Amino acid sequence: MDIAFLITAFVTLFVIIDPIGMTPLFAALTQGDSQSRRRGIAARACLVALGILALFTFFGAAVLGFVGISMSAFRIAGGILLFLTALDMLFERRSKRREGQADEDDRPDPSVFPLAIPLIAGPGAIATVILLAGQATGVTGSLAIIGVAALVLALVFALFLTATLLERLLGRTGINVVTRILGMLLAALSVQFVLDGLSAFGLGS
Repeated sequence: MDIAFLITAFVTLFVIIDPIGMTPLFAALTQGDSQSRRRGIAARACLVALGILALFTFFGAAVLGFVGISMSAFRIAGGILLFLTALDMLFERRSKRREGQADEDDRPDPSVFPLAIPLIAGPGAIATVILLAGQATGVTGSLAIIGVAALVLALVFALFLTATLLERLLGRTGINVVTRILGMLLAALSVQFVLDGLSAFGLGS
């Protein structure tokens, strides 16, 4: 396997998944959770995301094509789901639910949605592994891409573990402010997903 290809694959996935930019979002989504619960959420999110990316690496567009779903439709669906999460963050719905649930076990678990999909293994990351798999050769190439994805997700997990420290540095007020800002950015990102999907359909400029 060409080293240059692996480096390109790593850089591309790192930029698209953006572990550094996602860490404050993880802190906001798990606000008030203990370190052990956060560790579990981070581990599940990364493992599920790896499984999704591995699935699309091996089977690619055939998975979506089998059920008649285009990447454009996938982007639009992901955008709509992200927008709902953004509304929760903007209007404190998530925080209010947490205040009414004293037991951590009863709190919503964001590991699968929205963390694993569509934030980590979103349309961009899925499209990337499909394209990389098309450039790779055979099973060895596909396994190499999964290995690169696993390395990126290991960095995601490591950075997620710093969320508690980040929360302590910012304080409750700081986290609330960051949550609002990230909610707005997430809303904008979700709209961009929808616009990208519509553009691919020829409905946008």
